[in-house]
Amino acid sequence: MKPVLIIDIEVGNHQSVANAMDYLGYDYVVSNDKDEIAAAACYVLPGVGAFPEAMKNLNRLDLADALKREVLEKKKPILGICLGMQVFADSSEERDSTNAYQHKGLGWIRGAVRRLPAIPGLKVPQIGWNTLSWTGTDAVFSRLGPEAAFYFDHSYHFVCENKTDVAATCSYGTDIVSAVKHDNIFGVQFHPEKSQTAGLKFFRAFFDAAGQRYRKVVHHA
Repeated sequence: MKPVLIIDIEVGNHQSVANAMDYLGYDYVVSNDKDEIAAAACYVLPGVGAFPEAMKNLNRLDLADALKREVLEKKKPILGICLGMQVFADSSEERDSTNAYQHKGLGWIRGAVRRLPAIPGLKVPQIGWNTLSWTGTDAVFSRLGPEAAFYFDHSYHFVCENKTDVAATCSYGTDIVSAVKHDNIFGVQFHPEKSQTAGLKFFRAFFDAAGQRYRKVVHHA
């Protein structure tokens, strides 16, 4: 059994994450099988698309309860990426195909997902590179300099209820939450798998900080 599991909720860019994992030399599997989820030691939850569809798939595949046992009860580390981070929230105002909104999330980190504010001169979605301002000394940012830039592609953002859950922000006309952390739960709005060297350094720092040493070969990122 692979110790790192990339969770397939059928709305993710799993191959890009897998490519980064291959480059870094980590041992992993991509799956939504509940037995493999139970056996894994650490998780990456990528996501591209709409919040309502992601939550629908998590419930349809019976993954919400399975992940709750492993992440909330057994305290296994998890990294949510973009939409994979947003589903950690209590709810989202993103509309579905029926124009309904206020969809329930996993509720692991208190807060709501809301549309980026309309600011003159700035487009929604935010697409492109942006730098971060981290709020503390979290080890996941230990390999990064102050000018490290990451790739963003999103129309909605996580508004945290508790400021202590905000690990980093970026500026896009206003301060936008770009990373959240609560105990063993970590999420980022940016795409480390598309962020070249900075993203690879972030992945390595995350697994090191989580206490996981899953490298099977040595690479130079």
